Amino acid sequence: MVPVYNAGRYIDLCSPSLLDQTIGRESYEIVYVDDGSTDDSAEQLDRLAARHPHVRVVHQENSGWPGKPRNVGVRVARGEYVQFVDQDDELTPEALERLHALAARNGSDIVMGKVAGTMQGPHNLFKRTVERCTAADIHLFESLTPHKMFRRAFLLDHGIEFPEGPVRLEDQLFMARAYVRARTVSILGDYPCYLWNRRDDGGNTSSRAAAPEDYYAHLRAVVEAVKEGTEPGALQDHLLRRSYRVELLRPVSEPRVLQRTGKALERYFDVVRRMALDAYPRGVREGLPAITRLRATLLEDGLLDSLVELARRTQDIKPHLTVDDIRWHEGKLRISTTIGMLRPDGEPLTLHERYGRLLLDPDLLEGIKGAEGWEAPHPLAHARGELLVHDTTRNDWWFPDADLTPRTEPLGSGRHRVLVSGVTVIDPLTLTGGDAMPPGTHQIWAHAQLLGVGRRARVTRPAPDPGLAPVTVGSPPRLVVPGWTAGDSQLRLAVAPPGSTDVSRRILLRVASAAPVRRTARTVLHHLPPTLRRRARKLAHRADPWRQAARDGAVPGRRT
Repeated sequence: MVPVYNAGRYIDLCSPSLLDQTIGRESYEIVYVDDGSTDDSAEQLDRLAARHPHVRVVHQENSGWPGKPRNVGVRVARGEYVQFVDQDDELTPEALERLHALAARNGSDIVMGKVAGTMQGPHNLFKRTVERCTAADIHLFESLTPHKMFRRAFLLDHGIEFPEGPVRLEDQLFMARAYVRARTVSILGDYPCYLWNRRDDGGNTSSRAAAPEDYYAHLRAVVEAVKEGTEPGALQDHLLRRSYRVELLRPVSEPRVLQRTGKALERYFDVVRRMALDAYPRGVREGLPAITRLRATLLEDGLLDSLVELARRTQDIKPHLTVDDIRWHEGKLRISTTIGMLRPDGEPLTLHERYGRLLLDPDLLEGIKGAEGWEAPHPLAHARGELLVHDTTRNDWWFPDADLTPRTEPLGSGRHRVLVSGVTVIDPLTLTGGDAMPPGTHQIWAHAQLLGVGRRARVTRPAPDPGLAPVTVGSPPRLVVPGWTAGDSQLRLAVAPPGSTDVSRRILLRVASAAPVRRTARTVLHHLPPTLRRRARKLAHRADPWRQAARDGAVPGRRT
């Protein structure tokens, strides 16, 4: 179902992706709920319904927020499952078919489809397809947008609704209530379902600022929803850590704590400190990684100046990645990497062993009140790393098979650094959910989470240059040309369409995927007059790989 308010031209951009889903028009309905639009959205929707029997439109007075139209849509829907879609987003052609098949196979209460687009970065929750899980098994609370498929009876039987009216974090409240009650959640990770793209008018983000007192009152409602659905203890603490780490600590972490000063900063500090002390069980803080737990302690102890100084230092911590080996082996690219963190002075971020205790880097924390002798008793508990492949044509991310293991490395004099290292294998024939990499440019990145610091790094050319050659894999043959971007020397793989393996194609792939060429194209587009720029983007939208593949009968990610 789609809530609509003054959608304008976005109705024409969204509706084609909904009208012709491969599940078949007889198997689903599209329910639009117009929330009292003042433009021509209502008329556009009525014309859609007149042309397409599987489209229904509900008109209502303006409620001012998406909660009520979503609730109305759930109540009037006639299907077993309901998929929420926002008016300026899109579904990929097979989304409903695949999501519903996964739901039917497992009797799922919630099915989460992989999200792609310019508003969505990499998310390892969608690393693989998961048939059955719950919030106790997987970090589901890392995905709190409602753009998922829900069993309608599950929502109605439990009275799970969106708050109506101007309520901040309404999506989080809805999802918190759903996650703690869901007996079966399924995750579709091998096919991008939901396209979440940034609007060129900035309309994705609300322009209505919220006072900290109001915002955190709404966050408190999310916390209470988790508490209502769980017993005190380890699970409840686990489910609450995301809101503490992301929402509560945001105003006292970089960059926010360095952007505000004076009374404005003190106001946020007082609000979040009060909530930290009286809304969260102590076990929430104790289960955080070293630097995050230090922030939480400084917050609860009332040490604002220490939080500011800690942020000044940690904002300049940088990832350090080395490519230990890279080579083709039986048509697969094997990359051995080691990832660590460097302090602002360029030295490794370390742990110091003293009297049988591991202390967080004293050089980083020197002079910060409340941080003296800060202990990191379980430095590997939250450490992880992975390589990612970014399909720049489709703004999609994939996680190749990897065996990266956290470890500590002694540096002498009782000093140790935390690293993640191992081998990642990129198989061009199976990377994208078991299917071959689609044509286009694919950039290789690394991400690491160490001691409470998360950083993404480019996988860059080692010395000496490994001299990676193009390879041809599969049948029909697919040409994969490795290369290194200009300037930052980032590893990229340029993939040609199946059957295009001649010399001219190899040259074209190397040139077209080069960073200067791509930058020039973006610059030209940016300097076009607004009318021409919109036309160019419309043409690019028509050439969208999802749409093109659907027209050709070969949807990316579809097994044939």
